[in-house]
Amino acid sequence: MLRLNDKVTHGLLPLVARLMLTAEFIVAANGKITGWSGQAAYMTAHGMTMVTPLLAIALAIESLGSLCLISGVKARHAAAIMFVYLSIVTVRLHDFWNVANPIAAGGTQTQFFKNVGMLGGLLMIAAYGPGRWTLERDPLGNQRPGVA
Repeated sequence: MLRLNDKVTHGLLPLVARLMLTAEFIVAANGKITGWSGQAAYMTAHGMTMVTPLLAIALAIESLGSLCLISGVKARHAAAIMFVYLSIVTVRLHDFWNVANPIAAGGTQTQFFKNVGMLGGLLMIAAYGPGRWTLERDPLGNQRPGVA
């Protein structure tokens, strides 16, 4: 039998953390949907090629990964994929060390370190799982039959 403390620490808190972590990915996916050309121009300005397929892949990772993290279904796999994706994005598009303007560099540095924090959250989910409150588990936290 789970104690209330276990329900909070292994159920509620991991769910809240997953929801908070996905908020930025949902905003980013929406930005790609509503501002595709602006996103493409930003990537091109950073010297990237094959922008259209890369942007489509980014949208898929952000959208599907967010659904997996929110639901808890295949969350470890999704978090690992999102970790690799966000690592590349962070180094490639938030390279504050290459920005000449100190004010612009500060904003880029903020984005860089925001992403580093998100990478930590993704790594925690990839390593330890999404917690007990997922669609892969019943309300008591037991694995549902037929779910791998």
